[in-house]
Amino acid sequence: MTVSPTTAAAQSVTSTAATASTTLSGNFNTFLTLLTAQLKNQDPTSPLDTNQFTQQLVQYSTVEQQINTNANLTTLIDLNRASSLYQASAMVGHQVGVTSSQLALQDGAASLQFTLGTAQPVEIAISDASGAAVYKGTVQGNAGSNAWTWNGVNSSGKSLADGAYTVSVTAAAGSKAAVPFTVLGRATGITMSGTTPVLSLGQLGVPMSAVQSIVN
Repeated sequence: MTVSPTTAAAQSVTSTAATASTTLSGNFNTFLTLLTAQLKNQDPTSPLDTNQFTQQLVQYSTVEQQINTNANLTTLIDLNRASSLYQASAMVGHQVGVTSSQLALQDGAASLQFTLGTAQPVEIAISDASGAAVYKGTVQGNAGSNAWTWNGVNSSGKSLADGAYTVSVTAAAGSKAAVPFTVLGRATGITMSGTTPVLSLGQLGVPMSAVQSIVN
């Protein structure tokens, strides 16, 4: 069980902040150099106007505060990212329930849960990454919570490779309305997308906001 390193998207956030800070620091140094030269070379008989000098000092202070603010924000972003990774890593190794339109086929098995108001048959359809249908079947659902497991075998009886497969659950009769469901899978790792932790269920990645429960 490992926690993946920060992704390129996350590094981009820090890189952008660092670039902005460097630019601001350069402007600050240029401003300071110009102000010093102005004071050094001013006409003693006609010194710099007090109000103008005060305004320049205020500008000097504002630029300095912006540099410090940028540095502090970058630090907070890094700390928040590290904290999010640490908290999310506690899920690795556990079975979790997530909201997703895809199933995670892991070690030849994938599971989902759905809830029905009344007992009725439902149709479960699964397709691969190219959109090709690989499985379709009807199961009798009971009123209340239902669990269903796919053994990774397609409609032709062939065992498919582990991976992420698109799934849908609909009422088999009447309006064939979509039935809400939760995908179950074993958490295998954590990556970062910007400042958002992404939980990996085998080859399926879902944002942490999609996690509904930790089953075991």
